[in-house]
Amino acid sequence: MATETVRGKQVIIHFDGERCIHSRHCVLGRPDVFVPNVEGEWIHPDAAPPEAIAHIAMSCPSGAIRYEFVDGHAAETAPVVNTVRLRENGPLAFDAALTIAGAADGFRATLCRCGASARKPWCDGSHAESGFHATGEAAIQKSEALAARDGPLTIDPQKDGPLKVSGNLEIVSGTGHTLNRVTETFLCRCGHSKNKPYCDGSHRKVGFVSG
Repeated sequence: MATETVRGKQVIIHFDGERCIHSRHCVLGRPDVFVPNVEGEWIHPDAAPPEAIAHIAMSCPSGAIRYEFVDGHAAETAPVVNTVRLRENGPLAFDAALTIAGAADGFRATLCRCGASARKPWCDGSHAESGFHATGEAAIQKSEALAARDGPLTIDPQKDGPLKVSGNLEIVSGTGHTLNRVTETFLCRCGHSKNKPYCDGSHRKVGFVSG
């Protein structure tokens, strides 16, 4: 699916359907901008102020919605705190200046942790069909405050193994509690770790294939 680009008077909206995990922040937050279940044009950048468009775009966890200003002013910038949020029974939602599998990938991405996605390492919604269960409220680990909380974050999917994450990162629960602070970690993406969200080597036992 090609990225849809819709140009308004002040804002250009880009929508990448392959990244979308249907969190529905867009159609619930601004149904005048993102009009669901219609034929033809469904994205209307001029239906809301630019600030509202920016807010909705940045609330999209997958990065499926991105925006830029027509006048060339800077749009989205890197967050001041790098985070990965554990979505209940769903993917890992990253917010940072991301490099994934060697390529720059914007500031927001949802990566598969059920093992069933056909678009690994990105989530494609397969967790819902596979009946994947993983809490968004994992145990809190004792951790020290990071010397810096922002900066580039590199995610290197290991072949037939976990996601190696390098850089300043706070692991956050679905309800906003900081669970851990790390500068390097290995996160499960086979769906079988007994220590989610961290890898415990289960990918080898279950014969996980990353594709």
